[in-house]
Amino acid sequence: MPSRIGRLALFLAIMAAPSLAQTPPTGYAVRKPVLGGACPLCPWGKMAEIVKEAMAPYGWDIQICYVCAGGPREARMVAGAMMPQRRPTDTDTHPLPNGPIDFGVTGSQFLQWAYLGIDVFANDPEGPRRHLRMVANLQEPTWLLVAVKADSGITSLSDIVEKRLAVDMVARTSIGGGVVPGILNYYGLSKERVESFGGTYRGDYDHGEDADVVIGFGSNVTAPEYVLWTELSQRYDLKWLELAPDLRERLAKDLYLEQKNVPLGLFRGVDRPIPTVARTGTVIYGRTDMPDDFAYTLAKAMDEHQELLQWSHMNFSYNWRTVWKAFDVPLHPGAARYYRERGYMK
Repeated sequence: MPSRIGRLALFLAIMAAPSLAQTPPTGYAVRKPVLGGACPLCPWGKMAEIVKEAMAPYGWDIQICYVCAGGPREARMVAGAMMPQRRPTDTDTHPLPNGPIDFGVTGSQFLQWAYLGIDVFANDPEGPRRHLRMVANLQEPTWLLVAVKADSGITSLSDIVEKRLAVDMVARTSIGGGVVPGILNYYGLSKERVESFGGTYRGDYDHGEDADVVIGFGSNVTAPEYVLWTELSQRYDLKWLELAPDLRERLAKDLYLEQKNVPLGLFRGVDRPIPTVARTGTVIYGRTDMPDDFAYTLAKAMDEHQELLQWSHMNFSYNWRTVWKAFDVPLHPGAARYYRERGYMK
């Protein structure tokens, strides 16, 4: 049996040892930071899975929250270091990480708006989230699309008001911040006005529904927020409309979009390049409390494992000339060190 002195030494050693209950289950300190993402089929969710796979060889076990996205909610949760939360409408069954969100994935425009405190973040009591920092901006183009049934006779959205047309309209206001509301306001369209003409109006689309007029962002991928374009363009002959030039210019200037053409053949019926506004950029970002070594490794991992972007179902790509830029959002110093070492930035 241990002597009295031995038993005392053993007791003191046990008391001095860190308790399992005191060890945080997640976070940078235990190499298990929580990443705020989205569903695996969604752009931000797929990027989250790519980040997890890319970081594994470097000894980081990224914990993904698959229900922490949803428009501006994602940036708010990252900025506030919130605990992962499941909403009543969430159907994803992945377990929630047991710790606050450390970093996230969002659209480059959402990150810019959150940093500046504008658009959908303008009325947030927190004000501008100046403590946000970007790490890597991966390319992911989407276009603002407007389509009507070819036999509707509509040649411009202004026809609906001028001719008081009864249409079944879907205006995707659930994604894209103030872009679609700005378009509706420009053409004098609202739920009340459309319904006053005998039409119907809704802000989202469910599988199998009908629609005469559709407005929203789109890309030729199978993400839930874009699948309506593939479905409707296959079910109906569509006419693809242009936005007014001055509206395109205003949206691009005010909301950090680009004036681009919808490319020929993006969807069935797109038989010519169509001028519109577009956005690109799926940004991996965090806060000023992100450790420099983690930010450096994250930037390095995304560069060295670019093949993971190629083999996803999303239209992701890596551009060394822009991967370190996200409008006015400062680059994390750890990531900046990596990009300078590689010669991507001076």
